[in-house]
Amino acid sequence: MENKTFKKYCLWSLFGVLIASFYPIYMGVAVVTDMIRYGTVYAEDYPKYIIPYTPIALALILGIALMPLLFKRIEKFALAIGTVISTAAFFAAEFLLESMVTVTHTVVQLVPSKLESWQMYMCAYFPGEMEERTLTEVDLLMGEYSPAFKMHFYIISVVLILSVLNCFYGFAKMIRTGDTSRRKPLILQSVASGAFLAMCIWACFTAFYRTGDVYVSALSAVLMCVFFVLFGLTVGIYAVSFTLGKRVILSVLLPSVLASTVTLVMYIGEMILLSGHLYRFGEGFLFDGIAGIVLAPIDITVVLLSGVITAIIAHAIRKK
Repeated sequence: MENKTFKKYCLWSLFGVLIASFYPIYMGVAVVTDMIRYGTVYAEDYPKYIIPYTPIALALILGIALMPLLFKRIEKFALAIGTVISTAAFFAAEFLLESMVTVTHTVVQLVPSKLESWQMYMCAYFPGEMEERTLTEVDLLMGEYSPAFKMHFYIISVVLILSVLNCFYGFAKMIRTGDTSRRKPLILQSVASGAFLAMCIWACFTAFYRTGDVYVSALSAVLMCVFFVLFGLTVGIYAVSFTLGKRVILSVLLPSVLASTVTLVMYIGEMILLSGHLYRFGEGFLFDGIAGIVLAPIDITVVLLSGVITAIIAHAIRKK
């Protein structure tokens, strides 16, 4: 019975991931088709963010498809091997698209640009405003293309792959072994991963309503803060799912520090994108950057908040 349940779980998991990945895969097919047909992708036909979401979708499909085989052959290391294979597949697809795809803007640009540099500027603006935009502060701050901005995409992508596979493989192992000790952190991991993925998709279609100005609207500021906190929380809960039942320093402190650390790294990625600056949520002491570190008190609060929430969740799960 357990074997049949496991097989059904694997099939439904793969089916669910395929359905969820329809649009990212469609984007990839559309872009490759245009490259074959025209030798470039015209900006008006560019289907939002092909990178990193198409490579993420391919990586997750591969990881879930391999799940039955990995559990059958090397059950103890199934998650580790599946994660390594999926991550390698992601970077292979990502680098291939970055090097092969070019985007041409028929209104303001006649020379095709690499997909990665086109994606860099889409980070700063609401996609619908690309054609009617005028030069703003962010244009001046960003300056020349820098591959360092991709730190954003790579970290987000790896976190999504690790967290989603952790959920699928974790529940698969529960079905095979009957061990439910990781059920609560896996449920929380699923909620956090789903919420973070939803925020990523939201950002994909709106860039959180940024207009190119360093000072963003209140709505944009709130969404960006939630995004950063959820990112750190997803990583923190991932760690909690493995350290549950161990000493406090490992099961509570380590995940919270990890959550705050990766949130800080995301801020550093944004700082690189904007040539040593950050988006500002307002004016005054709370929002002005601190001399020497660029981060404003509100930014530091967001970094710490992701760790504090992770610690509270970890402590609550450990206590129960």
